[in-house]
Order: sequence, then C-alpha cells, then structure tokens
Amino acid sequence: MKRAFITGVTGQDGSYLAEFLLQKGYEVHGLKRRASSFNTGRVDGIYADLHEQGNRFFLHYADLADASSLWKLLHAINPDEIYNLASQSHVRVSFDVPEYTADITATGALRLLEAIRETGVRARFYQASSSEMFGSTPPPQNELVPFHPRSPYACAKLFAHNITVNYRESYGMFACCGILFNHESPRRGETFVTRKIARAVAYIKYGLQDKLFMGNLDAARDWGYAPEYVEAMWLMLQQDAPDDYVIGTGEMHTVREFAQAAFEHAGLDWREYVETDPRYYRPAEVDALRADSSKAQARLRWSHRVGFKKLVHLMVDAELSELARRSSGVIERVTQSGS
Repeated sequence: MKRAFITGVTGQDGSYLAEFLLQKGYEVHGLKRRASSFNTGRVDGIYADLHEQGNRFFLHYADLADASSLWKLLHAINPDEIYNLASQSHVRVSFDVPEYTADITATGALRLLEAIRETGVRARFYQASSSEMFGSTPPPQNELVPFHPRSPYACAKLFAHNITVNYRESYGMFACCGILFNHESPRRGETFVTRKIARAVAYIKYGLQDKLFMGNLDAARDWGYAPEYVEAMWLMLQQDAPDDYVIGTGEMHTVREFAQAAFEHAGLDWREYVETDPRYYRPAEVDALRADSSKAQARLRWSHRVGFKKLVHLMVDAELSELARRSSGVIERVTQSGS
C-alpha cells in the first residue's frame, strides 16, 4: 500500500486529493494546523476514528512554520509521495500580510524540502506552484515563458517553485512543480471571487442579501474544476522522470463573465446587484491568465472535462441546494417544536 503525505489537506485541493488517493488504495496522512475552532469540514466525510479497523486516513498536528514538526512527521510516516499544497493562498490578503505569506508559502516549502533531504525519506515530491507567478506576462502562458509576479503571494510561490527545481537539480530529488491555473469548486473558500459570486447569487435569490460588492471585473482568468486538477498532481508523480507542468483549460473568461453566467443561471440580471468597491482592488493587478497545457496533454495524457459554464452552474447549484437544505431544516424544527 502506497503512503502519501499532504500539507494543506483541509483545503479545497487537499480534500479532493485525499479522496482521490484513498480511491487509488493509498494510506493518506495529512498535516493539520492547530486552531481553536474546527477547520476540518472539507475532510469530515473521509475522517474515521483512529481506533476503527481499516482506517487509511490520518491527520497530524504540524506546521510549515515549524521545521522540527515536519522532520518528526516525515520520519514517523515515511511516505512514498509528498504533496505540498499548504500556503497563505489569498492573493489580495498577501498584500496585507506579506511577511507571513513569505514565511509559509516560500520558506515553508524550503523547510519541507530540507526535511526530506535530511531525514533521507525516499519520497516523490509535488510542489503546488501557481499561475499567479506569470503575473504581467501576456497569455497564453506555458512552461517556457518568463515569470513576472505581481503580488507577495506570487513572489512567494515563485521562490517555492525555484527552490523545488534547485533541489531536484542539486540533490537528484524526484520533485515536480504543477503550475496550476485557477481551479474552483463548491469547496472553494468563501472569500475567493468565484465562491463569493456563487454564494451571493444564492443569498440574493433567497432574499438574504441585496448587493454584491466586487473588485476588478475585467480581470481575465483560466478557470477549471478542482477535482480534475488533483488528478494531474498525481499523474506528475507517476512519471519516469520529474518535470514541471502547466495545468489549465486553455479558455479565458473575465470576472464579469463569471458573474453574468452565475446570476443568469439563477434567473437574475447581474447588473442589478453587482457593484464595484475600490477596496477590493489589488495594488498591482494581473490582467490576463490563460494556460497552454500542451505539455501536460502530451506527456500526462491529462485534459479538462468540465467547461466554464458547467463549472459556474455547478457552484451556483451547490449554494442554492445548501440554502434550501438550511431553510427546510428551520421549517422542520419549527414544526417539531410546535407539535
């Protein structure tokens, strides 16, 4: 049985990757940061009590800011594959907390690579790089075009990307970087623009919200479906030799288009509800990102299946279903208390 270790397992990508690997027959170990509130909602469906027989999913307390915790975990788990998905991943927030972003996103990756090297763990390593590293480089972007990061997050990701390549070349590590373009799902964090839009559509439809305040509506992105992207991560570590790959759909749509499609799906006119707020603009904008994934298509045999409109509808439907479930729960509780 193969054993995998995932940092960022409680996030969108980490939860989908954990499910994917469990289906492949892996034993999966995930890093969980200590918090005073529960932060494991995305993996509650696959978590089982440690004492249950046959359990193959385990959570461990550690932190990318604490090198000793990483060393201890790698020594204890001895994984075959390591997926580094953890980071301070909100681009706009990275301007507010640049030092923290660099410590976790950049230096955290270095701490993990050093832990692998010093413990001698013979694991294949995946680094979650980001399309934000391309920044102002004109689209389409592939593995050969230059990087020009435009945020502390993108700069931190670029360091993590380059240090992974350096450890591969310096120490012969099987280390791959997946340069993933925007990928979304109903598990996306609520402050990310796609989830923010989908959630607002549902709340407005149910009369719980009047307006949606947005930043730059003209920013154009290559949006895909997150569960398909975690398969690409896994495929990279199954190859004969390590390499770096751009992963995306090859289609580009603006935030305005996303909002329009989301509101239209719920029978609403987005222009009646969406307003811009300068506070949501970034100090340095990234205008356009579109992936050229020909290398991944040729070598990994990977391609996306969920298109833009389907992705938008899927996210809006999930929010509408959740509100419908909550509403029926309230009605049921009122009825029961009345009886």
